[in-house]
Amino acid sequence: MSLPRCVLLWARLPAGLGAGSRAATCSALRASVGSFPGAPGRVPCLAASSSASGGSKAPNTSLFVPLTVKPQGPSADGDVGAELTRPLDKNEVKKILDKFYKRQEIQKLSADYGLDARLFHQAFISFRNYIMQSHSLDVDIHIVLNDICFSAAHVDDLFPFFLRHAKQIFPVLECKEDLRKISDLRIPPNWYPEARAIRRKIVFHSGPTNSGKTYHAIQRYLSAKSGVYCGPLKLLAHEIFEKSNAAGVPCDLVTGEERQTVEAEGKQATHVSCTVEMCSVTTPYEVAVIDEIQMIRDLGRGWAWTRALLGLCAEEVHLCGESAAIDLVTELLYTTGEEVEVHKYERLTPISVLDHALESLDNLRPGDCIVCFSKNDIYSVSRQIEIRGLESAVIYGSLPPGTKLAQARKFNDPSDPCKILVATDAIGMGLNLSIRRIIFYSLIKPSINEKGEKELEPITTSQALQIAGRAGRFSSHFKEGEVTTMYREDLALLKEILNRAVDPIQAAGLHPTAEQIEMFAYHLPETTLSNLIDIFVDFAQVDGQYFVCNMDDFKFSAELIQHIPLSLRVRYVFCTAPINKKQPFVCSSLLQFARQYSRNEPLTFAWLRRYIKWPLLPPKNIKDLMDLEAVHDVFDLYLWLSYRFIDMFPDSNLVRGLQKELDAIIQDGVHNITKLIKISESRKLLNLESLPLGNQSHLSGTLKSGAKRTRGTKSAGGKAAEPLSPSAKELPLASRLVQQGLLTADMLKQLQKEWLTQQPELGREKAGTRRKKKDPSSD
Repeated sequence: MSLPRCVLLWARLPAGLGAGSRAATCSALRASVGSFPGAPGRVPCLAASSSASGGSKAPNTSLFVPLTVKPQGPSADGDVGAELTRPLDKNEVKKILDKFYKRQEIQKLSADYGLDARLFHQAFISFRNYIMQSHSLDVDIHIVLNDICFSAAHVDDLFPFFLRHAKQIFPVLECKEDLRKISDLRIPPNWYPEARAIRRKIVFHSGPTNSGKTYHAIQRYLSAKSGVYCGPLKLLAHEIFEKSNAAGVPCDLVTGEERQTVEAEGKQATHVSCTVEMCSVTTPYEVAVIDEIQMIRDLGRGWAWTRALLGLCAEEVHLCGESAAIDLVTELLYTTGEEVEVHKYERLTPISVLDHALESLDNLRPGDCIVCFSKNDIYSVSRQIEIRGLESAVIYGSLPPGTKLAQARKFNDPSDPCKILVATDAIGMGLNLSIRRIIFYSLIKPSINEKGEKELEPITTSQALQIAGRAGRFSSHFKEGEVTTMYREDLALLKEILNRAVDPIQAAGLHPTAEQIEMFAYHLPETTLSNLIDIFVDFAQVDGQYFVCNMDDFKFSAELIQHIPLSLRVRYVFCTAPINKKQPFVCSSLLQFARQYSRNEPLTFAWLRRYIKWPLLPPKNIKDLMDLEAVHDVFDLYLWLSYRFIDMFPDSNLVRGLQKELDAIIQDGVHNITKLIKISESRKLLNLESLPLGNQSHLSGTLKSGAKRTRGTKSAGGKAAEPLSPSAKELPLASRLVQQGLLTADMLKQLQKEWLTQQPELGREKAGTRRKKKDPSSD
């Protein structure tokens, strides 16, 4: 019989028994079971359990957030331990606990059970507080502490109680092996039994931009009895949806925010065009097309291409993309027993890199597209073009799809006076544009590395080819394409980038599913969702062909709505909603939507109109335009949630109508964007560089281009990027600071003025120092 059980039975004995009888019984109990729970003077011998560290990699214990274990209050049964022995002397107990903490043997044994120095310290502080602040302790630990006070037990006998407490505040210690099994991502093909049950034919259409690779895949898609197209953008999904129905092939549209059916009574059509995240891996098709398969390496979205590649249930799977993905796709499908048939294509129209840069906007010609990588550059260039009496179209990533298409139509229309396009790399996919010449205004593009850190890096060869390939497309007015840079100093680097071989893709992205996170939460019920994700990624085991995608956006949303009472599955869905975390209004809307949901209050059309303060006025400046873009994103968020929680977001059709009205308002604003920029500058709402374009000094051009890497990076699964060239290392410090965004041109001018004013004083000080050294007495 266990000691605790004996003690509890003893506590129920009649109170008439004298103290001597109780003491004799306690002595008898100790004699029968020995000093609990180990022999005096020795560290308890505990059998190694599954909680002890195994052969897997050591977890990152900094992710383990301790739970709070409250001290015990007064017990209704009284302090049984004190009745059986005596009340504990808190000062004596504190000395015992401090001695326990300092024991090297205890620290080593704790390490064997997963408590490194950090966890051991945190667990001990919590354990000591629990012991010292509890009104009454459990009988077993009370008796052991009493025995140690009387030298009848050893201080090491506290270890089982300490370990039990440590597992209460760090529950991950109890279930590490279970968590490792749940987060084992080493055999992704096994996640898709339906796809493994059929023999799929895999065709890889490889080629550069404008080579016809996607055209051939789509032709096979249209001729099939059933098919699915998986694209990277809503614009591309819309394009295939329209082409398919125009060709007489009934096709549905499925994106995160939209569903369109063409058959009567909402019956599903034989074909569907969708964004890659929305494809079904359980529906059988004759033909599936996965576009831009090279995005399987994307740090944020790569998991969606991996899922489509391994999971689509189609007799034929056609992949379209860069040749850099061929080897990885072949290796991944080798594990499924599927062979890859490769079709290679060449570009349909010639494209050439010019030997001279544009240097000035005075040299612009009809059909030119200036590519910028920041909104400020977009605004600055548009304003300078307007000053020259020219009209330009503007396309950047945060514009609504309808506005992008309207700007594209305006630029493509031969009868429209707009002959110049100013755009970000958003033109790289999804838009058919009639471009003669691509002009890179800069070669520096902000990027997020695998650690979630922002970096300023020159564009990759893959990105440069994707953008440059938009010039002289087969279906455009211009049958030959040209590429150059804005600044002379960038041209050599552009040629170098375009001439490099594209590095083969080394790994494909993966992402934990809702089911896996739910299983994690079952074992760690008190852990926040953000912390669950951190622990999952840390425990995740992947082989060399895969990597776990960056989940910073997911964690951002999880932390944002953590305080709102939601079930785990609902919380997970809210966190996967695509939002721009740089937009405060969008973030606050996610929070408000979640709060309404938690109250079980449906988000109706009337409620949403009040929330966004509809009707909205046309933009009067750039800030107003950005605010309208944020409201459009909020409508997207509502529509996205409406397909996951139909009852709580019931008015999707009405909201979509409202969104179309807003799109028209934004289109008018973008049409007059130069006026908005001018007003914003006059009211100091926009700080654009004042240096005239085309007359920059060599230093300015170098800063604009940022044409040399500041450090090598390594993309997920990719090899290290090109190191700094000697010329980049020799850039002046001022140039490098401005290039990295640590100094502005105005700050640099101010520093130069201060430096010049300080020179005479420094000269006098140095002269005085030299005179002092010549004086023998100064020695």
